[in-house]
Amino acid sequence: MSARPALLRRHRSLIAALVALAAIGGCSNKGSGPVIVSVVGDREDVTKPLQQLPDPAAKLILEATAQGLVAFDASGEILPALAQRWIVEDDGRSYIFRLRRAFWPDGTRVTARDVARMLLSRIVAQRRLDPDGPLDAVQSVVPMTGEVIEIKLAVARPFLLQMLAQPQMAILSREGGTGPYRRAQQGEALFLTPIDRATSDEDVDEDEPIPPSQTRVLRAENAALAIIRFREERAALVLGGRFVDLPLLLPAGVERDAVRTDPVQGMLGLAVTGRGKLLNDDYVRAAINMTIDRSALSALFPLGGWATSEQILPSALDLGRSPTAPAWAGQTIDERRALGNATMTRWRADNGDPAPLRIALPQGPGATLIFGLLRRDLAAIGLTAQRVPMKQKDADLRLIDEVAPYDSALWYLGRIGCARAVHCSDAADAELQAASLASDSANRIAHIAQAEALMQAHNGYIALGAPIRWSLVSKRLNGFQSSRRARHPLNHLFRRPN
Repeated sequence: MSARPALLRRHRSLIAALVALAAIGGCSNKGSGPVIVSVVGDREDVTKPLQQLPDPAAKLILEATAQGLVAFDASGEILPALAQRWIVEDDGRSYIFRLRRAFWPDGTRVTARDVARMLLSRIVAQRRLDPDGPLDAVQSVVPMTGEVIEIKLAVARPFLLQMLAQPQMAILSREGGTGPYRRAQQGEALFLTPIDRATSDEDVDEDEPIPPSQTRVLRAENAALAIIRFREERAALVLGGRFVDLPLLLPAGVERDAVRTDPVQGMLGLAVTGRGKLLNDDYVRAAINMTIDRSALSALFPLGGWATSEQILPSALDLGRSPTAPAWAGQTIDERRALGNATMTRWRADNGDPAPLRIALPQGPGATLIFGLLRRDLAAIGLTAQRVPMKQKDADLRLIDEVAPYDSALWYLGRIGCARAVHCSDAADAELQAASLASDSANRIAHIAQAEALMQAHNGYIALGAPIRWSLVSKRLNGFQSSRRARHPLNHLFRRPN
């Protein structure tokens, strides 16, 4: 099949879809038209998604328009994407992927050479951020034939497929990706239409028009506008909700049954990113960590199943034992603050009054609530706090609010390691590097466990709890599932018949 006929078919489909979009305009999301979706974010999330990760809107547009080799389904399990199947050989050190038939937006065929080159570029970029993750062992990405590529590893990495399913591993050219949707701008909205069925492996009629119900109208907008649009039934779905916007739901009058929360694991807490006499003092960092009253967070965000935390890891994962608890975990808040006050009294005697701690937080009422709690708790040991924007580079404490991309202690430890400009333990970082070089799993686990204990004792990260991810789902929409990855593929949704 030549590229040009396929391209013409895609153009005809896209033009027809845009005509349908112009017809629906600002109408409600009822009937059999496109499914209208709002995702909490801004314009840059959808125009420059790779630069805006891990923002939820950036993740959503990438997984909608640019497949990786594999993907997550709505329940968080691995399923084929650009690769239609794969095998694992050589005791987990060789992954061989057979690509499905796919085309770039200009109509040219996607080849194994294209995919191998782009995938290797993604792997190199990701290893800068996560040097001890499952991609650390990748030795080569080799096109074996026009449709087959092989990823060779120095040693087996059990979480490789989970990492390859991340949006940042999407394969895309300058013109875009391989679907499952093509995108077109229409005003402030993106119109997403399924890729031409002639480019898939399915037996379908190439000239059959795409039903409007299979298309999606996507807007990246602030949470308040997205919630109102949903309440007025002008959107069937709101995605990307986080703790910062959770307090908006109650005054908006959204029905409780419409709110869905994802049982995600990851990090919600403060990384110590400042330097200087105050934060370089081990006892001061411990005092800051122990003075935060996590129990008050449960009242701020009353979600069923959500729990606060005082430790880096949410569970044992692949640590080989239970996570290390802070040295002060068994003490009451009053006892902890007494220790914190003693630490700060000593520090002031040697150094005078410290400057306010600059805490970088995102915009939103949920962040305002957390800042109020932090300011109160820090004042209990004589420290003042100043809220600064997330973009400010010289913050002393910076919020991390991220869902774990794979189920390993290595992601949590690497996220607050020296490579991420967090106040880190050199000894712990050395243990992570030793884990990466370990030749057997027992030795690897031992190094990871040592790194975790050192990082917990270093107090370079102040854990608050698990990330909060919520969505709003219309009763008219089927196929939505709560996801432990906070991933909700748009092509897995469909509207209930009237």
